[in-house]
Amino acid sequence: MGVVADSDPANRVISEYLDACWLERGLSDNTLESYRRDLQAYSQWLAQDRSLRLETAAAADLNAYLAERYRRQFSARSTARFLSAARGFYQYCVRQGLVTEDPSLRIDLPKLGKPLPKSLSEADVEALLAVPDTTDALGLRDKAMLELLYACGIRVSELVGLTTHDLNLRQGVVRLMGKGSKERLVPMGEEAMAWLVQYLRQGRGALLRQADAAVLFPSRRGSRMTRQTFWHRVKHYVARAGIRAEVSPHTLRHAFATHLLNNGADLRVVQLLLGHSDLSTTQIYTHVARHRLQALHREHHPRG
Repeated sequence: MGVVADSDPANRVISEYLDACWLERGLSDNTLESYRRDLQAYSQWLAQDRSLRLETAAAADLNAYLAERYRRQFSARSTARFLSAARGFYQYCVRQGLVTEDPSLRIDLPKLGKPLPKSLSEADVEALLAVPDTTDALGLRDKAMLELLYACGIRVSELVGLTTHDLNLRQGVVRLMGKGSKERLVPMGEEAMAWLVQYLRQGRGALLRQADAAVLFPSRRGSRMTRQTFWHRVKHYVARAGIRAEVSPHTLRHAFATHLLNNGADLRVVQLLLGHSDLSTTQIYTHVARHRLQALHREHHPRG
């Protein structure tokens, strides 16, 4: 991550802790940035309300801050993330000799229910994939990206980070680098691979500004596309497809997993394809599939 040290002592310690997280735990840049915001917000609250620094805060101060978050209606999920950041920070401070006691030690994480991931029906996915205009380079690029996203169930961050070196068209697989720098190979499927080949032949060259650039899906300016840029493109296509369901950057990934399970795929195979290290993370999709089966039963069974 290579965090630059800050002149503010609190921010400097936070930066040193985040550097340690990156080196020791391989956390993603997005997670590290969320931890930074959470710890800086807590640091500012301590300074303004209690004239304290992070290193001098006690368990009572941490509990008071949690009460303030509850009063301001922060979600249980964001509070759990803050506590995860705070626990790691204070454990780091104990190891470094900056504090003698961890104030987060006896504070329990809020209980989190597992929300069912939002998904799309197979008909909605088909409608979305049919929207891009494949007669121009941008539309062809977006078509290939959407097909690959749904065919492989990959994260948006993985998609925009792909290079031509990650493709093996002969074997029909794509190499992905997931969370914690874990590598996996995922089959692309015939449809996605056909659109990808067409894009490579007819669209990519028109978007690239540098002939030797390895980025697979360049932006309009020829550079690597950001997650935000792609997400704006997806929202544009969702609107044009007339899809009323709420769609997030992860929706096609959720649809990939749900549709595989609906059609009889083994849960452990889906786990490997998604790159989940823990099967329990994947098991949430069985609930989505079960809801779908229950809806089908109610709709079609004579006694449903």
